[in-house]
Amino acid sequence: MSTPETSQFVRLRVELVLEIDDADALAQAALGRIAGDSDMPAEERVHAESAVTEDTAEALAYLVDPFDLVREMPGVDLAQASWSSEQIDYDPDSPDWDLDEDDVDENDEEEAVG
Repeated sequence: MSTPETSQFVRLRVELVLEIDDADALAQAALGRIAGDSDMPAEERVHAESAVTEDTAEALAYLVDPFDLVREMPGVDLAQASWSSEQIDYDPDSPDWDLDEDDVDENDEEEAVG
């Protein structure tokens, strides 16, 4: 299954578009997560609380934890994670929102052209 030439690291890319239909509930949940983080310094806590009450995307970012996605997977250790969230204009019927657009490898494109 694994050879010396094969990397043991795998990059998993996930893109989600979420519809927020209760921003207040989301902000309250994020505030709860912040309140439960005893390692967060007081100054950072004040900034975080302000951010999640003013920006729905920030509230969501405080609630998403990539570690939770792989915590129960056998034989997997999370080596690095980063994530962000932003408010967007979304039209599911627009060709700009084709979720498969990143599935094409640059090498595949070059081979198809050449």
